[in-house]
Amino acid sequence: MTIREKTLTGMLWSFIESSANYGTQFAFGIVLARILTPSDFGLMGMLAVFIGIAQTFVDSGFSNALIRKSDCTQTDYSTVFYYNLAASIVGCGILIGVSGPVSAFFSEPRLKLMLQVLALGVIVNAFGVIQLTILTKAVNFKLQALVSLLASAGSGIVGVLLALQGFGVWSLVGLSLSRSALTSVLLWAVTRWRPLLTWSRQSFQELFGFGGKLLVSVLIETTYKNLYFIVIGKYFSAAELGYYTRADQFRAFPAENLAGIIGRVSYPVLSSIQHDKDQFKRAFQKLLRSTMLLTFMLMLGLAAVAKPLVLTLIGEQWLPAVGYIQLLCFVGMFYPLHTLNLKLLQVQGRSDLFLRLELIKKVVAIPTIVIGVMFGVRAMIIGLIVYNVFAYYLNSYWSGRLLGYAFREQVQDILPSFCIAALVSATVWILGVWLVLPEMPLVALQCLLGGVLWFGVCEVLGFGDYLNMKYLVFETLSGRFR
Repeated sequence: MTIREKTLTGMLWSFIESSANYGTQFAFGIVLARILTPSDFGLMGMLAVFIGIAQTFVDSGFSNALIRKSDCTQTDYSTVFYYNLAASIVGCGILIGVSGPVSAFFSEPRLKLMLQVLALGVIVNAFGVIQLTILTKAVNFKLQALVSLLASAGSGIVGVLLALQGFGVWSLVGLSLSRSALTSVLLWAVTRWRPLLTWSRQSFQELFGFGGKLLVSVLIETTYKNLYFIVIGKYFSAAELGYYTRADQFRAFPAENLAGIIGRVSYPVLSSIQHDKDQFKRAFQKLLRSTMLLTFMLMLGLAAVAKPLVLTLIGEQWLPAVGYIQLLCFVGMFYPLHTLNLKLLQVQGRSDLFLRLELIKKVVAIPTIVIGVMFGVRAMIIGLIVYNVFAYYLNSYWSGRLLGYAFREQVQDILPSFCIAALVSATVWILGVWLVLPEMPLVALQCLLGGVLWFGVCEVLGFGDYLNMKYLVFETLSGRFR
């Protein structure tokens, strides 16, 4: 299979996998949002940073190191598997140990037992890390799509059934644990790999030499992303945090879904052509332009229809989340840009630069947190938008140094896509303001108009990025179903 075919096939199945995963979780999240309260979601948000840090320690950058290494052995995989398992047990123990102080910090007694139970999921997740890495390395997102769909659907049913029985926030805990368990079990069922009874110190040191720096980088990023949950939960209320977490989930559905697809496919594919600089740059440039063509339209479109969408899907009790969604959409636009530029550093083996950039960016980000404490959540998100502009410039600076594709050139490439999306989204938003309709038909009309306008403008202008993407989609689908 050629690089082009591998990329197209990987994109198709990664899209199916990610859409099935995020889409199913989002759908069940809507059902749960109608049953539970914003405070229930806020309590889960308070624990996100602690679970996220523990999960990061379990992987420790080894997955990326394995994907990047071209000649992985069974000893490599087994060594990392046993490390993952040992780290998860330690992480689980630490989470249980700090559950009391965490509960006291937020003045929420329920958090202690919640964190102790959720800690078990860290161990469960560790059993599937290598299987998932092997599938990603092989650009096999078809099996990942099956696993994600079944795990998300099964766990969603568990969560809804618990919520209907009156378990409140514990239905969210049950959903999280059941998703972890189903994912690990299914990964073992669909892959043939099993660990050998072996451990190699040499293999560990070699892989950790690359992955160790990524571990620190990802720890910093994970802590930073979830620090906003801690600040809101500590200085405001569980309900306010619930509005923010729900808004962030709306933002994450298109933004992180797309960024995840691009990140997972681009890393193994770009790794395979890392020594051909010209081919590497062409592939990277096409990925960036195609990705942002979709990202701008999805995020600005979501901001335009946020109010009727929230009222239609989860009800009036979540109306305070609308303003957060609209602002977070401007944050979400930058996720794919960050993902691609940082993947470039990983592919080039520059985990040292990756770490250095994370340290610089997070120092610069501290004022946004202070702003949140002093002036409220909206001001904090505005500060986050400004921070992301700076972070994108910093990330792309090294793309220019290593690949000859600098910030200015990237902006020139993606600016036309932004202008088209901004024009279409502004029209859709104005329509929503002028028309007096019930929320459901209004949001349906807005989405229909937005889609027609976007496709129409791109077709009339003969927009190159759009035409290339349309050709690739048709080529990929015809190849799959021929």
